Amino acid sequence: MDIGFVTNVVFPFVKGGAEKRIHEIGTRLAAEGHDVTIYGRHFWDGPQVMDYEGMTLYGVAPAQELYEDERRSITEAIDFSARLLPHLRRNVDDHDIIVASLFPYFPVLASKLTTLGTDTPLITTWHEVWLDYWDDYLGRLAPFGKGIERLTAKTPHYPIAVSSVTADRLTEIGPSRDRIEVVPNGIDVNQIESTEPTSDGFTVLYAGRLIKDKHVDLLLEAFDKIAHTVPDATLGIIGDGPERDRLEKQAQALEHADRVTMLGFLEEYDDVLAHMRAADVFASPSTREGFGITFAEAMAADCTVIAAEHPESAASEVIGDAGFLASPTADDLAAVLERALTGERPNTEPTARAQQYDWDTVAEQAEQCYRRAIDDEW
Repeated sequence: MDIGFVTNVVFPFVKGGAEKRIHEIGTRLAAEGHDVTIYGRHFWDGPQVMDYEGMTLYGVAPAQELYEDERRSITEAIDFSARLLPHLRRNVDDHDIIVASLFPYFPVLASKLTTLGTDTPLITTWHEVWLDYWDDYLGRLAPFGKGIERLTAKTPHYPIAVSSVTADRLTEIGPSRDRIEVVPNGIDVNQIESTEPTSDGFTVLYAGRLIKDKHVDLLLEAFDKIAHTVPDATLGIIGDGPERDRLEKQAQALEHADRVTMLGFLEEYDDVLAHMRAADVFASPSTREGFGITFAEAMAADCTVIAAEHPESAASEVIGDAGFLASPTADDLAAVLERALTGERPNTEPTARAQQYDWDTVAEQAEQCYRRAIDDEW
């Protein structure tokens, strides 16, 4: 196959979940002999078009700031899409398939324009479907976000969702469920298992963005409720975000504040893995997860995972019975946390569950989907 990926940012020059997925799948498919080109902004040092780990990187636009006031820039997305059009149109017939990274939507619409009148199918990967979350994210501009999301969903293409929860939400604005394939996000199981645990780890760990939907405040409150029953337990919070100052003040006011550490953002992924390998419990009461990659990583690190049970979170789908679910309240989270800290283990070993999310398995599933789209057997 000759595969063209479209993403405004390219891993590892910009690090994020969607671009890492493209990198991991792309490098594996390239190693199998497929031709892989990634069209993105020119964030790397070197020529506009260059070979990288068996793939071709194609810079269609100069590097540019992606965020304005902690929100993704609409003008950046439109600028990238406009610059993408002539390059992709010039090469689209050379590709058997185009795989466009979904967010921030405009590149998908641009990719569709380039495939019109050709035999090259378009695939998108839906990591989340925001629906009413646009009200919180854009406020009075929410109808614009909702409209673009709906337009993208209804644009003829082959949709992949990273979880059944995301697929079900997508059906509310676009294709029927039988038209949506589910291919989960992945992890490098060998890398996680071979990472040495840090010597200054924590009993309970959280890693992720410090935003409202993650409900780290509930985890702090829950830990404080049960800390006296497990005297040696400690809690580490890895991450940064708009809630950081408020959470730090909350942590300092806890009765057991001396056993809670806010580590901030860790630059090196291996440092996060080292903390996961040292932890007994990984807890994240997030109520909005299109997939939840940290749950898979923590299971591979042999943590007992605690997640929130919520209709807008795929956590229950990811962890199955290899972890525990709690309602997103401090009391219920405290009860489940206490059970885990006093030795209760889930029915399925977390490391066994994590194997299904290894990138080799995910890349194979993605390849099968690409072939079905090319053969029009979706």
